[in-house]
Amino acid sequence: MVVSEGDAGSWQALLGDLPDGALVVNEGGTVVLANEALAQLTEYPLADLIGSPLERLVPSRLAAAHERLRAAFDTSTRTRRFGSHTHLVLVTREGVEREVDIALSRVSIDGAPATLALVRDLSDVRATALESDSELRYRLAFEISVAPIVFTNERDQIVAANDAFCELLGRSREELLGQDSSLFTYPLDLGITEASLERVRRREVDAERYVKRYVHRDGRILVVEVARRAAYDADGRLMFNVISERDVTEERSLTAQLAHQALHDPLTGLANRALLEDRLVRARAKVSRQGGFGAILMVDLDDFKEVNDFHGHLVGDQVLIAVARRLEEVARTADTLCRFGGDEFVYLVEGVHQADQVRHIAGRLLGALERPLAVMGLAIEQHASIGIALWDVESSEDVAVLEQADLALYEAKRLGRNRYAVYSPSLHQLNVGRGRELHALREALADGSLAMHYQPIVAATSTTVVGFEALMRWRHAERGWVAPAEFLGLAESSDLIGDLGAFALHEATRDAVAWSDEPTGPYVTVNLSARQLFGPDLLEHVRSALVASGLAPARLILEIPERVAREDASRTTLVIDELRALGVGCALDGFGDGLASLAQLLNLDLRFVKIDRSLVRPTEVNLVGADLVDFIVTLGRRTGIGVVAQGIESTDDLERLRAAGCDLSQGFLFSEAVPAGAVKPLLDGPLSELASKTKPSSISDMQASATAES
Repeated sequence: MVVSEGDAGSWQALLGDLPDGALVVNEGGTVVLANEALAQLTEYPLADLIGSPLERLVPSRLAAAHERLRAAFDTSTRTRRFGSHTHLVLVTREGVEREVDIALSRVSIDGAPATLALVRDLSDVRATALESDSELRYRLAFEISVAPIVFTNERDQIVAANDAFCELLGRSREELLGQDSSLFTYPLDLGITEASLERVRRREVDAERYVKRYVHRDGRILVVEVARRAAYDADGRLMFNVISERDVTEERSLTAQLAHQALHDPLTGLANRALLEDRLVRARAKVSRQGGFGAILMVDLDDFKEVNDFHGHLVGDQVLIAVARRLEEVARTADTLCRFGGDEFVYLVEGVHQADQVRHIAGRLLGALERPLAVMGLAIEQHASIGIALWDVESSEDVAVLEQADLALYEAKRLGRNRYAVYSPSLHQLNVGRGRELHALREALADGSLAMHYQPIVAATSTTVVGFEALMRWRHAERGWVAPAEFLGLAESSDLIGDLGAFALHEATRDAVAWSDEPTGPYVTVNLSARQLFGPDLLEHVRSALVASGLAPARLILEIPERVAREDASRTTLVIDELRALGVGCALDGFGDGLASLAQLLNLDLRFVKIDRSLVRPTEVNLVGADLVDFIVTLGRRTGIGVVAQGIESTDDLERLRAAGCDLSQGFLFSEAVPAGAVKPLLDGPLSELASKTKPSSISDMQASATAES
């Protein structure tokens, strides 16, 4: 309808009486009149609406469509009535979109052509429509839901079941209707449903969740999570129960599997340290209540390092597995056998009433290793030493029995190995001796007796130095140079390892800057122990060393023992990711210490791996070493991980590694570890040219020199 001319004031009064939102827009698209109903709908003050462009009320995503509709109306001779379109959208001041219907008509305001728009909010209309459809929607949702749903009456008999519920049980709807859940409930779980029904009947609960087992038609046992809700009429009478089911069989199985993995050693399958500590607390509490004895037997393999060095770590892993099986054969079902770490096992004894029973158990464990172990076609003799710590009802809960067993183990080793020793207070003196050694080591750290020496890492082809491994040395005032193996293990057993690690990082980064302040200068690698790797202060120590020295982070590489990475790959991955975020690289040391996990380790974000020296220099009984080196080098190339061969002592070793395509080499053939001040000459040229001038004349001389330095 076209309305004839009238003044603006009259139009404003007319619009104010309309129940719907109304506005008048001139030919330029500007709002010249509007009413309060529109202001409330759009959430704009009326004064803000008048004089504003119409596009303000149109969502930006629909601006183009709005222009097309407006142009179509301008060329049309007809008015637009309500109900001719149901998909128009208006946007409020707060950005909320509202679905509206619009009626349009041409008018004239003070002689100028304009358009009158009446705007009707469809929200209430839509809500009413949705409410009327709710029953239909619910029925459709019930029928097509992937979640098993069933309705039961006051006697818990099934009155409706959807397809998903029938599929869950492998039964037809005809079989289920009129039946209660006893038809398919696992017999031992019938009481769960009965208890739930009783709580509902007593109006203790209207809704609850529980887990029970069902029996599928084919006999499979299903674990199901049940959500039950009761519905009552206006008089409080139970009308029906609606029950939603969720099959959690695989989920529970996976959870159990993950829980087992979290509490068991991945290599041997034995209990790990976390499970042992929990069982130990329970065992001590049991002795306090019931009397008798409990005991910890610390079992450490004798000379196990020689197995790894002579046969390689792949064989070493198989030896650990074979030892675990032998010990399991003689273990009592009431006790706990644990792999404590490395080549150390712990046996927790419970429920004995005489100390001699514990000695008898220790004898059985030692006897289990009397026969050689058959491993990968080899017959390997492997014995062990055992340290025993006992406690009874008189013992304090604060007594550190694991430490006592460790002291007794040291005594068994001192007495000749392949035997056991029982802790006594006199062994405390041994601990005192270790305390003195730790004190001396702390003093060495404070007075400058500790120093870092550096062994070059060279390009295998050119023998040009590309980096250095930082190695700690201790010059004792009375004993001379102390081998790292004599003090680093001791430090690892105490908090001192953290201080030594921080010292190594600061010294190595500072020395590396002295060699070259270029960001692309030779890198330096620093070894991390397991305790350092997973310690809370590692990242702070690394940041502090980099800031203090000014070394480019890319020139620092932290070496991680392969066994540590393999035994706790998930935590290792997290630490490596955090270090990489700092720009610091990581490497695996002693690679080849568990080739069964090779693929897993190569998934770590590494700069390079250092091949274990037992593979670099294969013996007659370890002829597979060369093949394994080829395999590792090939995988390294495919994954973009560098490979360093350690222990290069002869030109034959070097040529063999060059033929395998190995990138980098390290060993006495090039140089022993040298003080920081002797590093620069090694950077002047290929070490093959420097060798005749700087290195001892024979391997034996080099080894003697290294022993003096160690």
